[in-house]
Amino acid sequence: MEILCHKVASGCASGPALATKEPISFLGNVDPNTGVVVDPAHELFGQCIAGKVLIFPGGKGSTVGSYVIYQLKKRNAAPAAMINLRSEPIVAVGAIISGIPLVDRVPEEIMQIVGGTWIEVDADHGLVRI
Repeated sequence: MEILCHKVASGCASGPALATKEPISFLGNVDPNTGVVVDPAHELFGQCIAGKVLIFPGGKGSTVGSYVIYQLKKRNAAPAAMINLRSEPIVAVGAIISGIPLVDRVPEEIMQIVGGTWIEVDADHGLVRI
């Protein structure tokens, strides 16, 4: 199945899906060394985002989150790609400076995707393939 989307940060990547209906604050929710979600109140607590296609509504929190995304990339702990319902500047800047494909404006139903489902994000062509 192909889903049309809007490119925020260019590139193509694929990997297993990891979806949450909760926004993510990269500063505080995610360990920048390991990519593990460390906030016990978050739906993804204990799960690693490294190498995954991370699906979440959007970011929240400090502007330092952009640099946490960059740090994740430098430590090979970043998601392969990210999909948002609506991207905001913190996640967008983090994805751009880190070279992580990021798309948004997808149907809300994508939030229901089963974890581990293989997904390809082709931001350059505005497509998500499931």
